[in-house]
Amino acid sequence: MALKEGDKAPPFTLPSGEGKNVSLDELRKDRWVVLYFYPKDDTPGCTKESCDLRDLNKQFQQAGAVIVGVSPDKAASHQKFTAKFALPFPLLSDEGAKVATTYGVWKEKSLYGRTYMGIERTTFLISPDGRIARLYPKVKVDGHAEALLADLKTLRQAQPAAAKSTRR
Repeated sequence: MALKEGDKAPPFTLPSGEGKNVSLDELRKDRWVVLYFYPKDDTPGCTKESCDLRDLNKQFQQAGAVIVGVSPDKAASHQKFTAKFALPFPLLSDEGAKVATTYGVWKEKSLYGRTYMGIERTTFLISPDGRIARLYPKVKVDGHAEALLADLKTLRQAQPAAAKSTRR
């Protein structure tokens, strides 16, 4: 069953490039989580996406969010990629694509007539209560980080009003 907006985000724990296990529960403690799945470290699209998020990281933090990237690369690859581009957020290693499969982003792809399994570039914006607030499938990198930040700010503004209306 495919995940959709409003669903509870599936829990996970994965190793980071720093060799530390990171869980979704740990990431979202009273924060929003920008969970982005990307195909491969140090490739043009993935580098641009990661660097665009890096460049807006302080604004995401000010809006109450933490960013985390996930790919099937090994932790050592993440460590090099993080250092090369000064990425200030964790990159998690999903070798075997178990989490990518759970999130529905491990898909059949094709290139030059050859089919293979890989990550479909997708971002999940997860609210502090653990629900998928926004889902961005088949991400086009240009403008994505900016649109994500704008959506986060809009959702945060709407959140207090929604919380007040449910307390009555």
